[in-house]
Amino acid sequence: MTEIKSIKDLPPEENLLPGTAMCAGCGGLLALRHCLKALGDKTVIVNAAGCFSLLSIYPFTPFRSSWLYTAMASAPAGAQGIRDALDVMIKKGRINHDEDLKVIVLTGDGSANDIGLSSTSGAISRNLDFYYLCYDNEAYGNTGFQWSPGSPFASKTATTPAGAEPSKKNLFEIWRSHKPPYLATISPAHPLDLANKFRKAEQFKGPKLFISHSPCPPGWGTDPSRSANFAKLAVDTGIWALKEAVNGELRHTYVPKVFKPVEEYLKEQGRFSHLFKPVRQDETINKIQKMVDGYWKEVKDSE
Repeated sequence: MTEIKSIKDLPPEENLLPGTAMCAGCGGLLALRHCLKALGDKTVIVNAAGCFSLLSIYPFTPFRSSWLYTAMASAPAGAQGIRDALDVMIKKGRINHDEDLKVIVLTGDGSANDIGLSSTSGAISRNLDFYYLCYDNEAYGNTGFQWSPGSPFASKTATTPAGAEPSKKNLFEIWRSHKPPYLATISPAHPLDLANKFRKAEQFKGPKLFISHSPCPPGWGTDPSRSANFAKLAVDTGIWALKEAVNGELRHTYVPKVFKPVEEYLKEQGRFSHLFKPVRQDETINKIQKMVDGYWKEVKDSE
């Protein structure tokens, strides 16, 4: 495996074509572009119903690769059928090995953390050889930005106008408990880290998870031109940790030398505006900071 050290070393963008109809500034779409650069065009995407269901509308598509829609709960089951069909056709000589495809499940955090988790758990247990890409915009984005198990503490959604009370579900550790060969978190603001993780994952057969932090301007109440900035701030404040686990062994692939205060990330987002006005909620802001500090203290103590 050759490490990618420069943005110039990334493969050409051959898969996702111009003209995609998505919300302006969609962080998930930017991450998907980076992911498809890394994966190449020999792919088939199995899309669980969600925001990205509008990407490929018959007879028009922005993809050169194949695309299959499924219900929100059953994308990994659809991936199983495609993987089995490819294996059977290769075994029978109907297609050559060089015509094989990477099977990719593409879901939002609602499906990944909630509605599709049972199907996903089954696929991991069967050691299905597939990539699972979750674009995590931290709510049910395509139906009005309702709370999901991926919504962070104190974030305002359509169904939690006063702020979400439970903490964000830890999808990374849920997957890790299944002992898959590879899992990682990624960010559209760190494309080289992203590309190198996909390159590393290619050597493993079995389930491979990628959770992408995905700023959502209409749901987060942010300027579409600032999505990359928020993705970077999430990493720089420590709210979004860039990490991977190879056969269960965890390591962080990027750690800021100096962490920025979480307030810098929160204060410009409409979903956290209630923490700053009409009355500043210092107790809640400090609690979020302590949660982030506590995570990184555990990381340091485990080294």
